[in-house]
Amino acid sequence: MYKRILLAYDGSKSGQKALLDCRDIAQWSQASLTLIAVTPLSMQVIGVEGGIYDKNLAEYEKEKYTGILDEGLRQLAASGYQAHGEVVLGDVVDEIARYAEKIDADLIVVGHKHLEGWAARWWRGSVSKSLIENAPCSVLVVITD
Repeated sequence: MYKRILLAYDGSKSGQKALLDCRDIAQWSQASLTLIAVTPLSMQVIGVEGGIYDKNLAEYEKEKYTGILDEGLRQLAASGYQAHGEVVLGDVVDEIARYAEKIDADLIVVGHKHLEGWAARWWRGSVSKSLIENAPCSVLVVITD
């Protein structure tokens, strides 16, 4: 039985479905639910080989992800389920795994959308696949088309 569930929430269509599925699992198992939104490191590209940290872009991204997280928490509250959340900064997979360890999560829930074409899959990689390899607990991947 799950007692502590962590939802990595990004507000996307697959994230919305994961939010609903996660809420149902949390209600069924009477688990606590935590949402995190991971703000990627904000770099301004300088040439082909490098970049510099952009504080203004980082602040914009943090505000954006705070809004996304707040909306997810509002949706849960509107359906009668209370959860808490936090915006974290860093590599998506590393931060999700670290936060799951921090709260001693039993389950991580993430949304996943199948990417069209080999180039998109190669360029972006799969957060879900990498997370499964690095997670300290079970991972539920909610798939949308």
